[in-house]
Amino acid sequence: MIENQLNQATISRIVLASSSPRRKELVASLALSLPVSILSTDTDETYEKDWTPAEVVERLSLRKGIAAEAMLAKQEMPLEGTLILAADTIVVLDGAVLGKPANRDEAAAMLTSLQGRSHDVYSGIALLEAGSGKRIVASRRTRVAMKPLSEERIRRYVASGEPMDKAGAYGIQGLGAALVEGIEGCYFNVVGLPISLLTDKLELFGVRTY
Repeated sequence: MIENQLNQATISRIVLASSSPRRKELVASLALSLPVSILSTDTDETYEKDWTPAEVVERLSLRKGIAAEAMLAKQEMPLEGTLILAADTIVVLDGAVLGKPANRDEAAAMLTSLQGRSHDVYSGIALLEAGSGKRIVASRRTRVAMKPLSEERIRRYVASGEPMDKAGAYGIQGLGAALVEGIEGCYFNVVGLPISLLTDKLELFGVRTY
């Protein structure tokens, strides 16, 4: 995609293709002058085993964005001026991808494998100008070191319910912050939306945060 072609876009609204309250809050924090609406998509999140972590989050983000575009088209509303934002986040430990836990036992197992070690968090974003074919896909990686955790502490954290809708079974922006020893890279990437990367890509569509 040629950058000056993107800059010709006139964006009048943004559609966040996510049901994540964390991503909604992060987008709201940008105080964009454009209206932002939420559109939740029920998207297949399976992937090929030979995909790299960056490919996983980028392709799944794009898949969500394409699904959102199709949903908007079915609503028979004008697509012109609509910029769709979709995102995906995974945790990677020893090459294995950790998504959202299916139950509390799986959440405890994930945390047991992560405790006392470092892992990588990848977040991908996809920006699609609806109806035009113009799109950008990108991703970022953050290294996270987790404290050594006892079984009892893991049990208490799982009992809080916080891990259940989060990749890797923890939320760094919530109670899970107490489990983390340190990070290398973008904090917001771990939350689920790499703000610095996102704002750079929004600029290419003529959307500015200030």
